[in-house]
Order: sequence, then structure tokens, then C-alpha cells
Amino acid sequence: MRKVILLSSMLAMAVSAVAVESTSSKPGRIDARMMRQPDVSAKQIAFVYAGDIWLAPKSGGEAVRLSSPRGEESFPKFSPDGSLLAFSGNYDGNTDIYVMPVNGGLPRRITHHGASDRVVGWYPDGKSILFATTMTSYKDRFNQLYKVPAIGGLPEKLPMPYGEFGAISRDGKSIVFNTISVDFRTWKRYRGGMNPDLWQLDLTTLKARNLTKSDASESLPMWHGDTLYFLSDRDENKRFNIWALDVARDRFRQVTFFKDFDVHFPSIGPGEMIFENAGRLYLLDLKTEKSHEVEITITTDRSTLKPRLENVSGLIQWATISPTGKRALFYARGDIFSAPAEHGVVRNLTRSSGVAERYPAWSPDGKLIAYWSDRSGEYELTVRDADRSAEGQGEERTLTKLGPGYRYAPQWSPDSKKILWIDQAMKVWLYDFDTKTNQAVARQKWMYNDELQRFRANWSADSRWFTFALDADNRNSAIALYDSKSNALHQVTSGFYNDEEPVFDPDGKYLFFRTGRNFSPTYSDLDNSWIYANSANLAAVPLRLDVASPNAPRNDEESEKKKDEEKKDGDKQDEKKSSAAADDTTKQSGSGETNKTASASSEKKDEKKSDKKQKAVEIDLDGFEQRVVILSLKAGRYSDLAAVSGKLLYRRLARTGSGEDKSPLVFYDLEKREEKTILDDADDIELSANREKLLVRKDKSYSIIEPKESQKLDKKIETGGFEATIDPVAEWKQMFDDTWRLQRDLFYDPHLHGVDWRAMRERYGKLLTDAVTRWDVNYILGELIGELNSSHTYRSGGDTEKSPERGVGYLGCDFTLTNGVYRIAKIINGASWDSEVRSPLLRPGLTNVSEGDYLLAVNGETLDVKEDPWAAFQGLADKPVFITVNDKPTMKGARELLVQTLSIEARLRNLAWINENRKRVEKASDGKIGYVFVPDTGQNGQNELVRQFRGQFTKAGLIIDERFNSGGQIPDRFIELLDRPLKNFWGVRDGSDWQWPPVAHFGPKAMLVNGWSGSGGDCFPFYFKQSKLGPLIGQRTWGGLIGITGAPGLVDGGAVTVPTFGIYSKTGEWIIESYGVDPDIEVVDDPGEMARGGDPQLDRAVFEVMKAIRQTPSPDVKKPKYPDRAR
Repeated sequence: MRKVILLSSMLAMAVSAVAVESTSSKPGRIDARMMRQPDVSAKQIAFVYAGDIWLAPKSGGEAVRLSSPRGEESFPKFSPDGSLLAFSGNYDGNTDIYVMPVNGGLPRRITHHGASDRVVGWYPDGKSILFATTMTSYKDRFNQLYKVPAIGGLPEKLPMPYGEFGAISRDGKSIVFNTISVDFRTWKRYRGGMNPDLWQLDLTTLKARNLTKSDASESLPMWHGDTLYFLSDRDENKRFNIWALDVARDRFRQVTFFKDFDVHFPSIGPGEMIFENAGRLYLLDLKTEKSHEVEITITTDRSTLKPRLENVSGLIQWATISPTGKRALFYARGDIFSAPAEHGVVRNLTRSSGVAERYPAWSPDGKLIAYWSDRSGEYELTVRDADRSAEGQGEERTLTKLGPGYRYAPQWSPDSKKILWIDQAMKVWLYDFDTKTNQAVARQKWMYNDELQRFRANWSADSRWFTFALDADNRNSAIALYDSKSNALHQVTSGFYNDEEPVFDPDGKYLFFRTGRNFSPTYSDLDNSWIYANSANLAAVPLRLDVASPNAPRNDEESEKKKDEEKKDGDKQDEKKSSAAADDTTKQSGSGETNKTASASSEKKDEKKSDKKQKAVEIDLDGFEQRVVILSLKAGRYSDLAAVSGKLLYRRLARTGSGEDKSPLVFYDLEKREEKTILDDADDIELSANREKLLVRKDKSYSIIEPKESQKLDKKIETGGFEATIDPVAEWKQMFDDTWRLQRDLFYDPHLHGVDWRAMRERYGKLLTDAVTRWDVNYILGELIGELNSSHTYRSGGDTEKSPERGVGYLGCDFTLTNGVYRIAKIINGASWDSEVRSPLLRPGLTNVSEGDYLLAVNGETLDVKEDPWAAFQGLADKPVFITVNDKPTMKGARELLVQTLSIEARLRNLAWINENRKRVEKASDGKIGYVFVPDTGQNGQNELVRQFRGQFTKAGLIIDERFNSGGQIPDRFIELLDRPLKNFWGVRDGSDWQWPPVAHFGPKAMLVNGWSGSGGDCFPFYFKQSKLGPLIGQRTWGGLIGITGAPGLVDGGAVTVPTFGIYSKTGEWIIESYGVDPDIEVVDDPGEMARGGDPQLDRAVFEVMKAIRQTPSPDVKKPKYPDRAR
């Protein structure tokens, strides 16, 4: 962004000024709002505004910008003497620690590791900085606290295992901190297991105590004398406010009493505390504990708010083909664009920043373009004249007054007289242009956003019928036909099989569809489980009783030859005529505006040429399903069915388990009964209304081709020129409104948890006037959706300022500083069988480097110990690197080695931690107990569970560690693997007898849980407890089981999630959400004990499983005597 740069001398004068001039006395001066993450010194205030750091007098007045590099700055903190400012800056694609003088100068980079580093504060002596990072965390769900010299150097990890925010005591001997944080969560009034307490750790004895012990959130501790101030939502309103604890007397008191907005990110200075509330800064006098707003003005050009012309080709969210395939329509950044297939002009048809127009569709007669527009405040069906739009003069006409709701792609009837669509409530609607009415004609049962986005109906050529896949009670789909003449809906297949994607044959003979009727199991290599993949066949139904099956037996006779030849000759003549017409069209067209190449008028003209009376499509409904014929194609996976005369088109998706990565676009020739390839790979297709062209998407490119064999994507539609005028203020308001509406329309509870949602719109909508960056907008959106008091309410992305990226290379080791040189203290290593990732220093054949060696140089450059060792690896991620090592801190006798760095080492550290836990369990149980860590309930966690379970299921007992489980899918299959009861044994003559099921564990189990276990990580222990597989040990889980299924994106590429389904019990009660799953045995992961090398939760699990093994030994079943069956 363009920024106002002030010289350091001007900055110093401005900061020292006390007088506050009138905001109208200088151009560009504004009363600042949306100031965030403040800090205060004896004289000054620092804060983040517009993504940069600003300074102002403590008493208020005019602020000046201290930092302005490209990228986001955050969490400025004054040194104890107020002369330096430490902050986190994202300048190289990564958030690192920087320090600079308050009177200006170049920021000095302090950290270089690729993990995100967040400044927490300064040590009391002003020599070191406390920060939070995941650089050595064995799971990326939590940070750890580190100390780093303010002049740079090697960071030193504090002894506790987790840490988010903390305050060092005045004597430096202890720290108060919170192990976990919800400060960045958009979930207000939360009372689940992730809520943090404040702990105090003696840094000498490593003994810890819990100071707060509350179900509320307590975080951001700040010492002032013997009083500990902190942020908490423990009051009756559950709003975050400042609280104080008299540590000696163990007495709490509330200090601030804000009710409408939460207090965020308080920070303490010598005599005051500063905090933010609704984007405004408040200063709290620590003597009187009274606070007041600090009035601050800022001189800025507010360039981030200026309308600008911007290329939006990277934000295409929808594409559709014109009736004849000469053009295509695109939805990008809220506008609709028309682009030619090859030659001509790209047009922005709507030019309406601040209004979202979604899902454009061109009428088959070429006259109108339909779409959904929120210009009225709600999404209404809108059309504009295609001819006038081509001239840049098209006027909108709103067809509906539907009010609240979200609607998906409009779909025209072939005669351009009707439009159908589906809405967020899964109702299928039909709009009639003749009667100017719309009616709901059907309702689905099992669809969410992704399915609704993909919902397609297909019209018969005479515009009387449309067909679609109708949800059945058994979660299959059945084929449905709607007769628009009689307004009757007919379900024509039973739903016994899953029937989807029906399409009419344009000749009126057949209905084609995909059906799941192939049952060919695939068996696991690891146990006796199986799946049914590649189950789809393609089917056809003769629409009338007199229409022959496409698989009917054929009999070639000599007498038919002449007829065949005549037909071929006729086809050739038709092709010549078609080619001549195409040539004529080409001759008339050009690249200039005057010819209006492939414009709406030419679309209309071409439609008129073929505008003849359409033959009525007759359907015999009786016995419809009995006429289903499976086409002679290999079963597999199919998508995007479409039909032209005599051909069925589709994409043949890669077969599950095949390892293929292409989805060929093919057609099945009904006469020849053979498959031909149109394209060897395509991601999406759409057939034009005249059925002569196809719009194809491959990756991010679009092309228009013919539905014929051996097509090429050598002529791409030019989308790179899509430009729109972006008015940030208008666009941000639209995205705020969209976010509010999406929650209103899609949230699982229509009553929105009893929240006055209109009041929330008004409350947080006022903050938009103060937003100056997209980061501000995301903050406001988060505050809004947080009021729903629901899990899985997230916002992300959008048109934020980006910084360049430079990946960091890693050696997979820890360093110490010894004898003034960096030394390899520990090489990180997983189990011997963990070949997934290894430290580059353990590469086979690399025998002359080991723990204790000194790292002297990287690519010939001597390491500078004034910087951390990762400074030498900037830009070297996943690259060959020469390192110079020696067993002495000198270059004499040093060895130069070639290694390939890692681009990330988090997985390596995770594997090492798993291996250490496994060894701990192995040792404590004398090899009787296996240890399985399940990091999530997605595919990664599924793989880990199966991998580790398969290697250890013969152990007498198992510990399932799902601490830090980040969720994913609903883990019923996880439980199925763990809950396989013993059925019998099978005896053999030689070798070992075996159990059945062959891969199953029948002994005692226990599961470890903690506050980081959430979503699927809540469900997993809930099912474990429900199945009575063993005790849950640890601490209450996160409590997030209102799930998400996708939501429409915001116009600038940002996203908000909408929770769409919530869990309730078999007895009809809402459960787990905002509370969590209680352990059967609560064991607090005491940070002091863990700092001393313990793991109290894991140790207790070993104890409980060993006790169960002793109490319930596995059945000692011996093979019986062989039977005597001679008599």
C-alpha cells in the first residue's frame, strides 16, 4: 500500500508535542479508531493502526507512524526504559521479532526461524524479550515461551511445556503465564475445556501453582507491585474485562465493567495500563483504577480506502457458457464479466463494487442474463438485457421479492420462459416469466453448501419437463421428473440404488443418469476390512415404451448397407453446411468493437436460425424404473453428464485406488456403442444451450471446444484482463452484510442461540466506519460471529497486504551456544521405522557429523552468533546446502558436508515426541502396553491410528493419546477399529493359531485428552466413553461439536464459516458444545511437573492400564485336543 513516510526528526517532534490541534486544522487529520494491541511507557503510547505501528503521547494527541514496510506489524512492546520498541513483523512471509528505537531508525530483525514469533513482553532488566512461538512445539496446536537477547542471538526456551502470554516477576525468578489461549478465538462466552487458567512457575525450583482455577478464561497476566492484573470474562455478562488478583490474599476483584464490547489485549506500563475496546484505546490509572479514553488523531491519506482499478482475474468463482458458445460469463469479485471464446472484447457487465452479483446464466434465446444480486439488501433474482449489456447500457430488472435467504445457480428452460433454482433451505423453486410468479416445487433432505453449489436440474428439449436427483430417506438419491404443464412431481426410481445426475437426450428418446449399482469390494492390505469404491454405472431409460433399449441386440444384414451409406453421405453434407456456416460467421467477425464479435446480438441471431417448433417430449411414467438399462461401460466414477444427439458426454474420474490423476472428458456413441475421448483431462465442463460447444475448465484456465473427439485446449479464454473498480468501503460493507446474512440463513439453529442478531448487526456494523484495512474488517467479522457463542465460527483471508516469502531451511536439530560458536546439541529423530522424514544430518552415508559438533559455516559463510543460527538458512528451504562442521570450535580440521535441508521440521519433532512417549510407556509397563498417538480425525489421524495400531495391537494394553487432536471427520470408524470383540480362534497344524477378527485388540485401553482436543477430537473420546472401551484420562476437551459443511465465499476471496449441524444425544439433549467431554480421571498437566521432565497424564494412563491388565488378564485359551472322529 502507499503510505505517508515521516522523517525521524519530524517523528520525534510530533511525539514530544502535548497540545492537540483541532482535527479540522490540517488536511488528512482524523480522529483515530480501530487502534489495536497497544502498549504504554512512562511517556508514550504505541499501537497498531492500518497494519503499522504508531506512537502518540500518553496524554493523547497526534500520532505518527513508526513502521511502514510492506507487511503486517503487531504487538508493539516498550522496553522498561521506554527507549526501544519490540514488535512482531511479517516482512518476509513469516512473523518474526524486530526491535527499533522509539525515535526512529531501521528495525533490527531478532528472530529468523520459520515459525511465527509473537512478542509477549520484556524482561525487567530490559536485556531480553519474552516471546511465544511454535518453533520446537511437538504439535502446532500450542506455543512455547522463549527468551531472546534484545540485541539478537540464540533464543532460550523456558522450562514449561506450553505458554501463550506471560509476565516475568520483578526479580526475574518466576513467571505467571497461561498455558493455552482463546484470545484469538471468535467464540464469546465460551466455557469449554480450552479456557486457560493462570499459573505461576518458580524458574529455580520448577514448582508451579494454579492461581485462578476457574471455568472462565484468564489470560494476559500483568504484574504491578504485588497485584496481578489479567483479562477475564468471569463476570455475569461473560464480557472480557480487566480483573485484579491480590496474590497474597487470593482475592479477586473486577476493575473494568464494559458490557457491549470486550476488552482486548491490555498491556501495562510504569503507572498505567492501556487496553482496547471497540477499536478505541483506554488508559487505566493503576493508583485509582479509573480509566478514560485516549483521544488520538492521525495524519494519513487513508489510501487504503480509495477506490482503485484492480485486476480480479484471480478471483473467478463461477463460469458459464453462452447459448452458442461464442462467449462465456464469469463471476469475479462480485461483478459479472463476459469474455469471447477467442476474438473480441472482454466486458464487465455490472461494475458494482459493494454489490454482489452471483451465478450468472445466459438465457438460451440469447436475450437475457440472469443472476442473483444483493443490491436490495437480499439476494433477488435479477436479469439484464444481453444486447444492452454488450453496449455497456444494460439495465437490471429485479424479478423477485423473496427476502431473506441464499439462492444458488439459476437454470433456464430451453424456451427461456422459466428459471429454476435451489435455495439454502434445499427448496427447489420455479419462476415463470409469463405469470411472473415463483413456486416451490420440491425439497431436498441431505444437502449442504457444496452439494447445493453443484445442484443441477436438466430440462427436456420441449421445456415441459425437468429432471433432478431427489434425496431419499435412505440417503440415496432417486430420479425425479417435474412436469411444468401439470405442476406435478414424479419420483420415477425407487432410491434403492443411488441414482444421480439425470440428463435428457435432446432427441427425446432417453434419460441418462449415474447409478451406484456396481458392488466390487476392495479389501485392505492390513486387515480384513473392505470398502465399496468405483460403484457408479451409467444408465439409460427409454422415455417411451416404443423406444428400443440402447443395448438392444443388433443384426447386420447386407440390405442395410445402402441405407448406412446414404446416412453417412447425409451426415457429410450436414457437416459441410455446418462448416460453411462457421466460416461465414468467422468472416463476419473481427476483433474490433464495431463488429461486436460473438456479442449477445449474434447469440440471439444464431438462436433465431434454429428457432423452430420443438417436438413434444412424451414420457411413459408407468414402469419407468423397469426400463433402466446399464450401458456397457466399465464401472467407476463419473461426473458432469451431458447429452448431445446420439452421444452421452461425461468426465471419467480417476478410479479410487488407481493412483491416476486425470479425469478424461469422453463421450459414449449410442449407435457405435463405444467410448471416444474428447480431452485427456478436464476439471469442469458445461454444454451450451444449442449443444454445439463445451466450456471446459482445467486448473485456472477456461476454453470453449466442440463435443467431438480429440479436442485441444490450445485456445484459452482471455480472463487475465478482468478489471473492476474496487471501492473498499462499499465492498467491506457488502462483505459484512453477507457474513451477517449467511449466519442468519445457514446457521444450524434458526433462532441463532437466542442472540438478537439484528442488534448485533447494528452494534458491530458501526465499527466498519473505522476500518482502514482488510485486517480490520476480519477483526470486526470475528467479533460479530463470535456473538453466536458457537464453535467453528471462523473468518480468514481476503484482500490483505502480502509480503514476499523466503522459506527457511532446517537441519532437524537443536543448537546451543558454546565457546562462542553454535553447537549441534541434539539431532531430532523419530523411531527407527519412521522413514517419513528424517533429519538431514542422519542421511545414510553421512557419517562424519554428530551431536556435539560445531556448526561453523553455511555455504562458506561463517555463522554470526549475534544472530540466531536460522539467519544463515534464509531462502534455503528444501535445497542442497554445504555446511561446515567440526568437533572443535575452529575452522582447523573442519569438514564440509552437502546436505538437503528440510522446508519444515514440525513433523519431525512430532515423530520424535511420539517415539519418546512410546519408549516411556514401553519402559514403565515392561513392554506390555502399546502407545498410539492420534493427531486429528482427518485422513492424517486416520493413517496414524491404523499405522500405530497395526504395529502394536498384540500388546496386552493400549494407550490412545488424542491430546492436541485438531479434529476433522466424525470418527466412528476410528472407534470401530478399537472396538472389535473377540469371536473365536482358528487352530492350525503348523505355525501359530490365530484370533478372529485377526487384527483387533481385546485388552484394556485408556485414552488421554486435554483442552486442545476439539471438534472430531471431542467426538473421538465421546464415542470411546460411549463404547466403554476404557477410562478417559486428562482434562476436559475443547467442546466444539457444532460442525461446518462449507459456505459461500466472500467477494474478495475471503471466507467465513457457518456452523450448520450440532450434536445431540440419544436421549434428545444438546451435548458437549461449549463444555467438552469430561475425563473419567482428571489429571492436570501441571507445568512444574512437566518442566521437571514428567508427564503426569501419560504416567497415570500407564498406571490405570497396568492395573486393568492385572485385574482382567487376557483369556488364556489353549488349543483343545484334536478330535477323534474315527467312530
